[in-house]
Amino acid sequence: MRLFAIDAENNITAFPAAGQIPEGQEHFASEKELAKLAANWPGDRLLLIWNSFAGVAPFDELKPIKKFTDRKTAVARVWKAIQRLDAPAAPPAADVAPKVKRSRKAATAEPQAATAREGSKKAIVLDMLRRPDGASLKQIMAATDWQAHSVRGFISGAITKKMGLKVESFKSEKGERGYRITQ
Repeated sequence: MRLFAIDAENNITAFPAAGQIPEGQEHFASEKELAKLAANWPGDRLLLIWNSFAGVAPFDELKPIKKFTDRKTAVARVWKAIQRLDAPAAPPAADVAPKVKRSRKAATAEPQAATAREGSKKAIVLDMLRRPDGASLKQIMAATDWQAHSVRGFISGAITKKMGLKVESFKSEKGERGYRITQ
């Protein structure tokens, strides 16, 4: 039989031996021992414990509640719920083969390079960056009506990371920041 420990934050953990339980945590091994501990707790602690279980695996079907009818019912329901912490994993069926998962989409021969929709801001920026002298930050801001941080983020995220293109950053003779796609 396993021992269960509860800490100050109402986290309940199952332990195989008493020596493994951290100091300062209350522990119990039966519903009766849990009831003894719960007798000294504030009334809403069992409610908080129950609601912390609700909706969390392996307690998916448990629903949060507003109150218990009495402390005895609360202890019984909490005890029944924490028994799942002690339950061993279900053994696999011996004669049943695992179900094979199949993709619904057909595989493509080669991944295609990402392209921009004609006339989109992405297409406009790509055209500007493909020019031999590239485009300045101010030019891109004027063409897209974006702020400087949006342009820099777009170049970093959409062009460099998502499309996999190499973008060179440089300073022009006027001292302006510029960008161009390198091959």
